[in-house]
Amino acid sequence: MKALVPLFMLAVAVPFAVSAASKPLSPNAVIKIPGGAHGIGFDDIGYAAPLHRITIPAGTTGNLVLMNPVTHALTVIPGVSAAPKVKSFREGTTSAIYAGGYLFASDHDPTEIVTINPKTHAVIGRTRLESGPDYIRYVARTHEIWVTEPGKAQIQVFGLSLRPGPRLTPETVIHVAGGPESLEIDDRRDRAYSNLWKNKTVQMQLTTHKVLAEWPNTCKGSNGLAIDHADNHVLVACGEGKVVTLAPAEQGKVIASAPAGAGIDIIRYSAKLHHLYVPSARAATLTIFDVAASGALKPTAMYTTAPHAHCVADDNNGHVFVCDPRAGAVLEIDDSDAGSGT
Repeated sequence: MKALVPLFMLAVAVPFAVSAASKPLSPNAVIKIPGGAHGIGFDDIGYAAPLHRITIPAGTTGNLVLMNPVTHALTVIPGVSAAPKVKSFREGTTSAIYAGGYLFASDHDPTEIVTINPKTHAVIGRTRLESGPDYIRYVARTHEIWVTEPGKAQIQVFGLSLRPGPRLTPETVIHVAGGPESLEIDDRRDRAYSNLWKNKTVQMQLTTHKVLAEWPNTCKGSNGLAIDHADNHVLVACGEGKVVTLAPAEQGKVIASAPAGAGIDIIRYSAKLHHLYVPSARAATLTIFDVAASGALKPTAMYTTAPHAHCVADDNNGHVFVCDPRAGAVLEIDDSDAGSGT
C-alpha cells in the first residue's frame, strides 16, 4: 500500500467509464467508524471468514473495528495502538488478520504485531518488529505470520505456536530489493506473491522462504495484489489506472489487462462471484470486473466512492466495503445477486 500522505495529496481525475452510456452507481450505505470524524488513515481492511466480520484497523484511533457485513453492527477493540494526543501522520494500526483463533494487528509506534483475543477483545501480546509494518498475512501451510516491512525492503517471518497461548517467534527475513508492496498467499501451491514498487511482481516459496522469480507486470507503479486460486491467476493493481492478470503456470506471462480509474492501490477478489473489486483513489470510483477462467477482465459495474478511497474488502458474498479516509467511514456496495449471508 502506498504511504498515506501522498494519497491525501492526489487530485480527483475523470473516472473510467464501464461503457459510453453508463453512469456511476451510488453506494448503498455509509457506515461511520467511531472516532473517525476527523478522518482515518485506512489501509488494509479485510475479512475474517471464521468470525464473519470485516476487519477495519482504524489508524490513529488506536482501535481495531469488527463489522458484521450484513447488519453493519460494529465491535470496537481499543488499545491496539496508542492514539496520538495531537494531529499526526503516525499511522497507528493499518493491517489485521485472523489466525488460529486470534487476531493479529499492526502497530506503527512502536513497530509491533499486536495479538488480540477476539472473544474477550483483550490485547494479550505484543511482538517487536525490525521495521515499520505494512501487510500482515497468515501462512497456514507453515503456521507462520509474514509481515512486509518496506522500510528495510524485507518480509519478516514469524513462527506461530498456540500452546499454552499464542506466541510469535522470529524465524527469518526474506529480502525483496525494490519492495515489498502488497502480499498474498497461495497455500495450496506453496507460493506467495508481492510486488516491487515499479514494474515487477515477485514469486516466493512458502516452505523455503526463497524468492523464485521476478516477473514484468507492465505497471508503472505496482500496488495491490489478489489471487484467483481456482484458475491460478495473480491479479495486479497498477497505480496509473489498470489491472493486469498474470499466469504463474506460464512464468508470470501477462495474459490480460484492463483500464480503470487512476490511483489504484488495494484490490480484492471474490472466489464465489469471480469478481475483482478495484477502487480508484484519484477517480473516486469502484470498478467491478468479472474475471473469466481464462484470466480475461470484463468491467460489469462502476460506483462513485470518495476522493482518496483506495482500499476495499468483501465477504465473498456480495457485501463490498470501500474505505473513505477523509470521512472516517466505509461505503457499502451491494454486488447484485450475491446472496444474503448469515
